[in-house]
Amino acid sequence: MIEVLDEALLLGNIISILPRKSEIIRPAVANVDQAMIIFAIVRPDPNFNLLDRFLIMMQQKGLPCIICFNKQDIASEEEKEEIKQAYENCGCKVLFSSALEADGIDEIKDVLMHKTTTVAGPSGVGKSSIINALQEGVTMETGDISQKIERGRHTTRHSQMIAINEDTYILDTPGFSSLGLFDVDAMSLRMYYPEFEEYMNECRFLDCMHLSEPDCGVKRAVEEGFISSIRYENYKSLLRSLGEEKARL
Repeated sequence: MIEVLDEALLLGNIISILPRKSEIIRPAVANVDQAMIIFAIVRPDPNFNLLDRFLIMMQQKGLPCIICFNKQDIASEEEKEEIKQAYENCGCKVLFSSALEADGIDEIKDVLMHKTTTVAGPSGVGKSSIINALQEGVTMETGDISQKIERGRHTTRHSQMIAINEDTYILDTPGFSSLGLFDVDAMSLRMYYPEFEEYMNECRFLDCMHLSEPDCGVKRAVEEGFISSIRYENYKSLLRSLGEEKARL
């Protein structure tokens, strides 16, 4: 809370600090209602392991999360469908867009309306281009894709709060290429994959890790196509990384 001393000079005093309703370390923001993470379908190819790490962090914070896959104008229908099937049951709303063609922008505006949303994602996925499309009369710097490694160059260097409407705000944040897991162990990791829950009661063992155990309902659901192999392979990869981190301690 502030008191204004001189509005013309933008001078004031902080008179009290209210409690935070939400806080995220990466990106470093607070008091947001939800998060929207933006990945490209192609150029650069999505790092699904990084995406799952972000989704786990949002679940830990109790924040609703929207996933936006951009650049659908240069992706094939097969690529789009594979991603849709992988994440349609992950517990998040999944959107597809093309910032270049302004396709899907209205749907993005709808999910942002009347909320404060932190927007995050790797560099080069079209995050700044989407934010430009959401605004009127404002153009943020956008970056090119490196042709050699097909990764984006950082264009957002600091977090910035942007008003979309009178009561709708987004926080643009710098791109990232890595994200650690905090307060997650091997036994709790499976709980961050909502699509596993329906099949876990079919496992022979209550503490089934869904790896090499016999009569595993989750593995059977993966084999039968009810759970995405992309998500399942991410789960196994994260389990290995948690084991490696524990071994180093």
